[in-house]
Amino acid sequence: MKSVPYLAAVGALMYLATTTRPDITYTVGYLARFNSNPGLAYWQAVKHLLRYLKGTADHGITYAPDPHSNELFSTFCDADHGGCKDIGRSTGGYLVKSGSGVVSWSSKLQSIVALFTTEAKYIAAVSAGEEIRWMRNLLHEMGFSPTGPSMLRIDNQSAISVAKHPEHHGRMKQLNLSWYWLRDVVHKELIAPTFVPMGLGRY
Repeated sequence: MKSVPYLAAVGALMYLATTTRPDITYTVGYLARFNSNPGLAYWQAVKHLLRYLKGTADHGITYAPDPHSNELFSTFCDADHGGCKDIGRSTGGYLVKSGSGVVSWSSKLQSIVALFTTEAKYIAAVSAGEEIRWMRNLLHEMGFSPTGPSMLRIDNQSAISVAKHPEHHGRMKQLNLSWYWLRDVVHKELIAPTFVPMGLGRY
């Protein structure tokens, strides 16, 4: 593997994943975990991803008004639970759309081990909430101030309950206190967690 340009290939893929290809973000993030000591199977996966990109080179993000929504932007978030079997951490991600086009996205390994699915989903919601706050500030500076709370679509009712009701935080005392700000912005009606059934309303 010393003669294989694994690190260079993953670096190039990372550039695409963060600029124009949200569809490969999770895969590239997974492959990047093995940059220091990749095996042959991961190099085969890199080449498979490169072939996928070659076959979809004409794909792109189309920006147009969304006839089904009057929101300035819409946000979705999700997480697996313990997806990384080596260290037990979950991968969380979010996606922000403006009209029909994606304007922001992320897929990252979470910084702590979530003990429950609710925790993994809630941590992902916090990351998405921070991006919502940034989007609201940006739109305000551009003269498009949101008139109501921004919807944050989550497919887990328990995570929504934790964000809305302080009494549900008891089972998640191990979370860093900085993550509890989501409850505050929900209380201030800046963000409104909304349930979306799994498989519906996805990107």
